[in-house]
Amino acid sequence: MRKTNNFRNFAPQNSNLFYTMSIFSKLFGKKDNASTQSAEDFMSLVRVYFQSVLAVNLGITNIRAIPDVANFKRLFKVPTTGGKLGLGEKTVSKKMLMQDYGMSDNFFKEIDNSIKKHVRNQNQVQAYMYMYQGFTADLMMMISNLMQWKLRVPAMFASVIKSAVEDTVHDICTKPVFKKDDEQKTAMQIRTYKERLDYSEEWMSEFVYKVVMLAKKEKRTNNDEKEATK
Repeated sequence: MRKTNNFRNFAPQNSNLFYTMSIFSKLFGKKDNASTQSAEDFMSLVRVYFQSVLAVNLGITNIRAIPDVANFKRLFKVPTTGGKLGLGEKTVSKKMLMQDYGMSDNFFKEIDNSIKKHVRNQNQVQAYMYMYQGFTADLMMMISNLMQWKLRVPAMFASVIKSAVEDTVHDICTKPVFKKDDEQKTAMQIRTYKERLDYSEEWMSEFVYKVVMLAKKEKRTNNDEKEATK
């Protein structure tokens, strides 16, 4: 992962998890404004929410400093609320994440509290986002390694998958010893991120569960499309 040197690009752009593709590349050209339910779009909407919170908290007035918010604002024609950049975008992106993806209000409260506590000026943005990216990337990699066959459970058994995700996240946060050295090292790193960023097990589980279920949905859709073309 590569750190950037300015606030405009305040987080690394080459992550396979959080910064892969923009929601807007898929939505441009669509006749309606409905968001599609994919893992990439979910990640991008979360990014818009993050940037909106940063804009509101830090009083950012240069929209070029928050490019995803700028694109989101233009695409969905979000008006500036109260003369404050990010306020309207924060509300709209949160609404979309709650309505289209079923995210809880607590998911956003933890993001708000974490940013408020750890990002007090623009100089702290880069370090925070770099740490957050490492946190989510390591978490998803660890989930993949530990759950293995459980990730292949059909989506119709959502409650089983959710319980498995919660149990695995709890193990990552509390289990004293893992079988493999690399898993032990990654788990310790995740715990360090968790404590420094102030995210709970509940937040981690909700995030992971949503990504897993969206990935399953995309795989099923791709398989259906392949069958249809035969």
